[in-house]
Amino acid sequence: MKLTLSRKRLWLDRIFVVMTGGATLLGLALLLLIFFKVMLSGKDAISWSFLTEQTRDGGGAGGIFYQICGTLILSVSAALITTPLSLALALLQSEYVTRVYFKRTIKTLLYLLNGVPSIIFGVFGYFVLVSAAGFQKSWLVGGIVLAMMILPTVTISVSDAIKRIPKHDRDAATALGLNPPKVIWSLVLPYSLNGLVTGLLLGLARAAGETAPIMFTAAVASGAELPTGIVDSPVVAIPYHILELAQDASTPEKLTNAWGSAFVLMSASVLFSILGWLVRQRSFQENQR
Repeated sequence: MKLTLSRKRLWLDRIFVVMTGGATLLGLALLLLIFFKVMLSGKDAISWSFLTEQTRDGGGAGGIFYQICGTLILSVSAALITTPLSLALALLQSEYVTRVYFKRTIKTLLYLLNGVPSIIFGVFGYFVLVSAAGFQKSWLVGGIVLAMMILPTVTISVSDAIKRIPKHDRDAATALGLNPPKVIWSLVLPYSLNGLVTGLLLGLARAAGETAPIMFTAAVASGAELPTGIVDSPVVAIPYHILELAQDASTPEKLTNAWGSAFVLMSASVLFSILGWLVRQRSFQENQR
């Protein structure tokens, strides 16, 4: 009887390994298929002039220089806004909240916020910040909305980094007579930097490709160059540009430029993800020393 149960459990383990391996390979195959499709369809549009010139003829000619600048401005502003908030939430959860119930509650709320559809953030930003608060469409409002969207990713990454702090390091800091604020400043924050960078890169890999949040709060179809103000300067961004070209692909040139823009955007997202993975691997190696 015991031998039969052991064999059954062994076969169940093998089936589980095959199923998870197959799902992983399927996901990887789909990702590669999408990437190569975008690359093959957009490679004809990629050139130095495409990356350094402004859009002309409604997207049928010229390049995406200002769209790249607008996407970078939104990403950097989102990173600057979410960094102190993520650090504060992670430190609150790890250093100041002592009851397990409240720790789990904060973590659950972060996961729920991470699962909110991006269009909800856009609608929230439009009704709260634009309509109610009186802001205009601008890169600042877009940065705030994107910061809200990537806040859970960055916070969870920082929290995981803090959890990996070796206990003997904390004991050594306490033995030296450091009070809690000094422990945070001299030990916790340095350890959390790798998690912060990883979370920011992974969050920006998602935020850079979002269309719905910036469509309501920050981006316009055309006519915007580099922003000249803070609360009244919208930008053009690559995701919104792709949407406009895809909806109005009246010429082969516009369709080719849409694929080219998608290739640039996807390459940036892949680069952010790879850098985030490398930073995370480096953090694991340093903690194992």
